[in-house]
Amino acid sequence: MNDFCWPLAGLLLAVSVSTQAADPLAVYGKGGTNPAAMACTSCHGTEGEGLAAAGFPRLAGLSAVYLKKQLADFASAERVNPIMQPIAAALSAEEADAVTAMLASKPQPPVERISRAALAEEPGAVLALRGAWERNIPECVACHGPSGVGVGDTFPPLVGQSAQYLSAQLLAWQQGTRKNDPNDLMGHIARSLSQDEIKAVSAYFANLTEAGAGQ
Repeated sequence: MNDFCWPLAGLLLAVSVSTQAADPLAVYGKGGTNPAAMACTSCHGTEGEGLAAAGFPRLAGLSAVYLKKQLADFASAERVNPIMQPIAAALSAEEADAVTAMLASKPQPPVERISRAALAEEPGAVLALRGAWERNIPECVACHGPSGVGVGDTFPPLVGQSAQYLSAQLLAWQQGTRKNDPNDLMGHIARSLSQDEIKAVSAYFANLTEAGAGQ
């Protein structure tokens, strides 16, 4: 092999190794090449369905762009979580791209589309479908879509998540321990909600699907 071929062979080997490291099923099921990037299945389930009883969210069907932003925010400590921060920091860019694209391709749980025109009587439904405009709180479905199915890459699905996870995130925004939302929109909303309202609206979205309501 001549002098030109040796560097080329090394480059091809590096590309091959990089491709193997970015295998989404391997990253999700076994972890990244860095041992600190533990397997996602441990907390988020074999299909990204989440673990409601422990408050670990569903990842299946979420936007890849949104998921990559959350990983980047965990890695930079802009979003704080003692479990996710070291994992996100240990993932390579290729691994993050691969695993988030794989998760985004998975189906979301089926749900009947409920718009703001639907009947709303219970406190959680009122907040979800009507908001509380006297306190400048918009209805959740205005940003997160009918039934909270998510809109685009910025507003993630609420339906299909457990009440425990949704409540925990609202409390984190309320207390200022989570603040990676655009223009402090969620921070403003969460700080305007009472503890009972947080529980009610979280339960409303969780109960729209059997998976989200499971505890």
